[in-house]
Amino acid sequence: MKLVYPACFYEEKEGGYSVVFPDLKGCITQGETLQEAIEMAEDAALGWLLDTLEDGQELPMPSKLKNVKLENENGFINLLLLDLGSYSEKYSHNRYVKKTLTIPHWLNELAERKKVNFSRTLQEALLQKTFNVKKGV
Repeated sequence: MKLVYPACFYEEKEGGYSVVFPDLKGCITQGETLQEAIEMAEDAALGWLLDTLEDGQELPMPSKLKNVKLENENGFINLLLLDLGSYSEKYSHNRYVKKTLTIPHWLNELAERKKVNFSRTLQEALLQKTFNVKKGV
């Protein structure tokens, strides 16, 4: 599942960049270069989002870009594409629950022919249904 959130980047007087996410309360990071700041921002935001989901809370809706306000003139706003599915596979606490389910035979055959990953598909569908998060937003 991929999500898009705005991030506010601020060039620091001493050098480097700080990054604040207006929708992710307390999610702040920094980097010595712009590239490092972007990488750190992605990691910080993904960690924040995964922790929120694992705590059973709803994800906050991302602000519209036009509604995001900068704290000072040394900043700019950038949208970050965050791949929560890949991040959770890599960093989740590896707590899984086995579920048995039933689907129509024809759907099973079609999905297997198309090499659909059943576990990933169910996870994405559950996230969409439970947290009202649209895929590819």
